[in-house]
Amino acid sequence: MKHVEAYKKGYYLPPVVDMSWAMADAPKKAPIWCSVDLRDGNQALVIPMSLQEKIRFYKTLVAMGFKEIEVGFPAASETEYDFLRYLVDHDLIPDDVTVQVLTQAREHIIKKTFEALKGVKSAIVHVYNSTSVAQREQVFHKSKEEIKEIAVNGARLLQRLTEEAHASYRFEYSPESFTGTEPEYALEVCNAVLDVWKPQPDRKVIINLPSTVQMSMPHIFAAQVAYLSQNLSYRDAVVLSVHPHNDRGTGVADAEMAMLAGADRVEGTLFGNGERTGNADIVTIGMNLYALGIDPQLDFSNMPDLVKTYEEVTRMHVSERQPYAGKLVFAAFSGSHQDAIAKGMKYRKEHNDPYWTCPYLYINPHDVGRTYDADVIRINSQSGKGGVAYIMETAYGIDMPKAMREDFSYFVKDVSDHKHQELKPDEIFNLFKDHYVDKSLPIELQDTLFRKKDGKWQGKVLVRAAGRDVILEGAGNGQLDAVKDALCRAFHFTVTDLTYSEHDLDRVAESRGIAYFGITDEKGVTTWGAGVDTDTMTASIKAFISALNRRKDAKDHVYGAGLISSEEAVNAFHQAASAR
Repeated sequence: MKHVEAYKKGYYLPPVVDMSWAMADAPKKAPIWCSVDLRDGNQALVIPMSLQEKIRFYKTLVAMGFKEIEVGFPAASETEYDFLRYLVDHDLIPDDVTVQVLTQAREHIIKKTFEALKGVKSAIVHVYNSTSVAQREQVFHKSKEEIKEIAVNGARLLQRLTEEAHASYRFEYSPESFTGTEPEYALEVCNAVLDVWKPQPDRKVIINLPSTVQMSMPHIFAAQVAYLSQNLSYRDAVVLSVHPHNDRGTGVADAEMAMLAGADRVEGTLFGNGERTGNADIVTIGMNLYALGIDPQLDFSNMPDLVKTYEEVTRMHVSERQPYAGKLVFAAFSGSHQDAIAKGMKYRKEHNDPYWTCPYLYINPHDVGRTYDADVIRINSQSGKGGVAYIMETAYGIDMPKAMREDFSYFVKDVSDHKHQELKPDEIFNLFKDHYVDKSLPIELQDTLFRKKDGKWQGKVLVRAAGRDVILEGAGNGQLDAVKDALCRAFHFTVTDLTYSEHDLDRVAESRGIAYFGITDEKGVTTWGAGVDTDTMTASIKAFISALNRRKDAKDHVYGAGLISSEEAVNAFHQAASAR
């Protein structure tokens, strides 16, 4: 690429810092969460949310369990101001929820912010100013001392106005563009602000370290956070917060490593919405904790509804591959993946495993409101027998023999390949029903008569073959064997091997049975068929006939036999069957 020499590292390494935190395998608990969807997220939308959309989103955040929600920058616009006032006037702020308002460290903006807060029981006033080298030199043209004075004056004004209002607002300070600020200088500014507020352990303040623009790998950002965590004044009275953006695509990693490095709190948005490439995605961070066995203290149990609300109010789209939330994140199209998942699910059922360890599924899809049949095993031309068999068994109770699964899966894959599309479970079931079950051409079962003589079963079978009613006779060790003998001798079928299985289909009283037959011809080609009936023997005979009918040479055998039975014989058969 051209002009790579124009780029240099825009971040600053901290002085010597204790890095022992980097050896931890996970945080001990969830952070304090603060949603900034209604401010950071909203200002990044092509069409900002309307008042009613913000209210709907706010209620969703409350229902999820957020205890701190940044509701806007009330001094920035009338919509932001009106939204906060609506929440107050309509008593929509629960006692256990704290709303947060954002303000620059400028006197008139701070004063208007306090006007908007009248009547709010619990609020965080979040004041910020830019401290980075680039902002100091290129935007504000101010020295370090002058920038620090802006922060200190803002802190003093927050304290004075809070006292005058006889309120108990909490304070938050952000050295904006922290990632482009010398860590020693960021520490100096934050400590100067803390000296104004003089927090106590029973009345903590928030120091928020925003990765306004990502400039480094996650471990560098975390080291910067660790440096402040280890050197801040009043540390036991400070909630150390981070606000990672996602310019380098590592917003989630920044937040996770910052938690290890000492951060107590994370500001972010649902699905990472925000300016440029967005903010840290709280859904992913929270679900990552959940997957490690750590309660995220947020409710993600109905992810599809959460996605639906988000997409409707923001007009944004949650990617199909978005972690945990995307429509395809649990989907397995690959045959080997499907087979492993199906076997894993069977193992869990048989062993009652209390821990989730299913291959290829990091978490249980049910935990976020997803289903196995619709979301996990997805069938296309890349799928295998395990996936097809899993859908047929779990959704429809059809447990085919192993060899038949392979035969049917290739049939399904071929259909998907020619259609060039995914096949839904009902489409797969219909393929099975239409092409494998109770096939009645060119041979259709009408009725049977059996009697046992000299240890052998004698059978008469009435079939409709080549458009004619035909009575066939056979004998065997069992009724099914007698039917096989009758059909194969009459139509000159050669069957060298039989594979048979059957099971209950409906699992209720008066249930139907389903039988499966695989018949192998003299050339070694096996053809499969299935039969369904409330009578197990009838289901088995239908399955055998279905297999015969599915042979490529079935018509040649049936039409070539030229069989016919007299009308008198057929009538006699019916009379005998009725008298049974």
